[in-house]
Amino acid sequence: MTGLQAALAREHYTDADTWRREQHQVWRRSWVCVGRADHLGPAAVAAAGDPVVGSVTAVEVAGESVLVTRDGRGLHAFANVCRHRGAQLVDQAPGEVVTPCAAQVLRCRYHSWTYDLAGDLLRAPYTDGIDGFDVAGFGLRQLAVQTWGGYAFVRLDGGEGGGKGDGSGRGDGSGRGGDTGPSLLEELGDVATRTLRYPLEHLVSARRIVYDVAANWKVIAENYNECYHCGPVHPELTRLVPAFGHGGTGTDGAGLDWEAGVPHRDGAWTFSFSGTSPRPPFADLDDDERVRHKGELVYPNLLLSLAAEHAASFVLQPLAVDRTRVVFDVLVEPDQVHLDVEDCAGFWDLVNRQDWGICESVQRGMSSSFYTQGWYAPMEDAGLDIRRWLLPRLTGDAEPGAGPA
Repeated sequence: MTGLQAALAREHYTDADTWRREQHQVWRRSWVCVGRADHLGPAAVAAAGDPVVGSVTAVEVAGESVLVTRDGRGLHAFANVCRHRGAQLVDQAPGEVVTPCAAQVLRCRYHSWTYDLAGDLLRAPYTDGIDGFDVAGFGLRQLAVQTWGGYAFVRLDGGEGGGKGDGSGRGDGSGRGGDTGPSLLEELGDVATRTLRYPLEHLVSARRIVYDVAANWKVIAENYNECYHCGPVHPELTRLVPAFGHGGTGTDGAGLDWEAGVPHRDGAWTFSFSGTSPRPPFADLDDDERVRHKGELVYPNLLLSLAAEHAASFVLQPLAVDRTRVVFDVLVEPDQVHLDVEDCAGFWDLVNRQDWGICESVQRGMSSSFYTQGWYAPMEDAGLDIRRWLLPRLTGDAEPGAGPA
């Protein structure tokens, strides 16, 4: 039998300086999910001859305020910083949630420098007489933004994107620079293939709940990635999925065919109190997917639980070393939104709150001077992924040195 494996050391969960380093060196260089693309403000349908009205919102990524705009050409992302004196174009305090709004231009309220939704400078008052001043060199600092499965992802460093100009007046307006990082699809890896038959791109939210969890984001991700805890923490869940229960026929998830999906109790085929749903299974699923449940963790911050007729989506936003905002959605087919979703959403809310409670307990325990490092049991092998993903991205770090205990 495989022995215990050393987990990440205490400072990865409790030390503010380590957290800030992680945000700078890992999150800035990763494709970070900023939510469902349709929640970022769809472009309005314009009347004949009228300009298309787009949208703008501000989101927080690795401590940076980022503008996500939509115009007739799609989504764009920029640093929320005016190129003149640095004022925010959309006011956003740290941790603040900003509601998307309709927009045709972005105007800085400090000195009225005005940009279009693609980030190009349109107007800078009283600059006409400046020799060599070229508006093409003063576009907003463009960031990489791509979509997958109906989600928008932003990358701050090293992806597609760059400056719309360097402030010298010689910018080319291309908005491209430093194409050094992997594309979103490269970073997704096999996730895109494993979820191919689920219509994620077309689903809409039938219920949204926002949680503020007093725990490090990695505690939440690791908790999601194993079911060693399901027996003691989730009695309702283990009645729906007996294989997750301790004792009897339960195996705590060990030995399950995760690729084929998690089986439910007899007569149940989806995650809900009843184990059933008024919504039919998604049309393109295979036989296993119509009666089983699958899960994906898209590092660093998108957690997906895929049922036969809905998807449960968790987007994590680290707010501090010991605080994480979790935006949870129950996603269904657009023509199924009118059907009752409480059997499903209520079940998820119950399970979620059980998870957040135990995660907060873990965070408090890890903050004790008596805690130095945890351990993974064999059942938690999937939980080891957080080390394999995180540590190579932290310069100078390696896997914990301790071998099997």
